[in-house]
Amino acid sequence: MIMLRYFLQIITKSWVITEMETRKLLHDPMELGTRAIQPILWLGIFGQALSSIRAIPTQGYTYLQFIVPGILTQSVTFLAIFYGLSIIWERDMGLLQKFLVTPTPRLALVWGKMGSAGMRGLCQATIVILFALFLHIDLILTPTSIFWLVVITLLGAGFFTGLSMIIASIVKTRERFMG
Repeated sequence: MIMLRYFLQIITKSWVITEMETRKLLHDPMELGTRAIQPILWLGIFGQALSSIRAIPTQGYTYLQFIVPGILTQSVTFLAIFYGLSIIWERDMGLLQKFLVTPTPRLALVWGKMGSAGMRGLCQATIVILFALFLHIDLILTPTSIFWLVVITLLGAGFFTGLSMIIASIVKTRERFMG
């Protein structure tokens, strides 16, 4: 019974941290816009230019259809990896110490950051998919494919966020994390 209550406490506090981190995104939507520039450039400029070359065999798909999943994966992965950098910033500013002295379990902090990265990843995925539809790229969007897109985005963002947080806990400076 005690273990169940502890597990529910971790889930609840993880959700609170996820919500707190997501509110930061709502207060600063420009961050999401600036992070969307790279996938938009890849789809809009490089994808359009490289689609006319036809150097890569795409097995019956257009080149733009072929690169949308890769661009989606790349943007979500980069977003999640840089969550480790935010941990270093929070440690430098003293925010991480304030979290650690609260009765919140440390696992809840990690899961909360992973959940927040998943939410940001879903926002990023939505932008990429909407821009692909704006460019009239014929994507196969069924309820099943959207479900798996959400699941894979959440799991992938969570995994790479956890990995970057492990690296951020080992290195002590931003410079070490970046290079």
